[in-house]
Amino acid sequence: MSLLTLGIESSCDETSAAVVADGRVVLSDVIASSLEFHKQYGGVVPEIASRKHAEVIDSVIDKAMKDAGVTPADIDCVGVTRGPGLIGALLVGVSAAKTLAYVWDRPLVPVHHLEGHISANYIESPELEPPFTCLVVSGGHSHIVRVPEYGKFRILGRTRDDAAGEAFDKIARALGLGYPGGPVIDREAKLGDPHAIRFPETHFPDSLDFSFSGIKTAVLNYLNNTRARGGEVNISDVCASFQFAVVDVLSENLIAAAEQTGDKKIALAGGVAANSALREAVERKANKKGLKVYRPSPILCTDNAAMIASAAFYAAKNGRYAGSDLNAVANWSLEDL
Repeated sequence: MSLLTLGIESSCDETSAAVVADGRVVLSDVIASSLEFHKQYGGVVPEIASRKHAEVIDSVIDKAMKDAGVTPADIDCVGVTRGPGLIGALLVGVSAAKTLAYVWDRPLVPVHHLEGHISANYIESPELEPPFTCLVVSGGHSHIVRVPEYGKFRILGRTRDDAAGEAFDKIARALGLGYPGGPVIDREAKLGDPHAIRFPETHFPDSLDFSFSGIKTAVLNYLNNTRARGGEVNISDVCASFQFAVVDVLSENLIAAAEQTGDKKIALAGGVAANSALREAVERKANKKGLKVYRPSPILCTDNAAMIASAAFYAAKNGRYAGSDLNAVANWSLEDL
């Protein structure tokens, strides 16, 4: 008999609930985004995100249950994103999950947001099993994580300043392309020359860490200097050249990490994992090394509750449960699991 997990995600601007069977089969995945309310501000406004979560969380959960064709009696456990994320947003999801777990008398499982992104690969590729090495890249995170077994994680590298997705957003804003920056830069880059402008790539000796503040500053300086001289900025070339440099560092470090661990399987996860140039670069470089690449569909790269339910399934198997005193943690570290 399948074990059903209700997953709840509310770490940023997506309110989501999903029902997943055995950590792999999605029976429903409902997402309500408040993105349109944030676009005019050029980024997520925490207060608006929290209010929108509170407005729709009940209806999102109800629809997820109905779409899956299940009742509370069918649910075996409730998984929820505990952190990291916006504290007000997280609290909405955590409060809802604690209430349902108590009323339904079901186990409550706290899930790390990055753990959820990694677990999206189990949904996309049911044949995938640990060990593997995963690149997790989003607006708030840029990590290389080794997954030696289900529910266990070891960070091999991380950003020392900006996350890759954050850099995309800032450059898109500087170019007047709007928010979020990742998808629009990806589209614009297809029209440009990735070698038109040489932007710096940061590599640390004997480290798999990232740094994207340097390239962000270099692009801003290029734009300011070009405009100050009265020159014309070719937006497509800037996007293509910027994206090339970021993708090159991300893909090179991921391949290097796999060589260090000896893993023959690598995976992508997080919002930036939907970037077409990153997916192509990783696939190309992995093929040369004989590595198998796993990557979620773009819809599973963005924040969703199906990935949280999947992660909760494996966390529960490891005995990770929480009580009614569970609280959200805005800066919860993956290493604390």
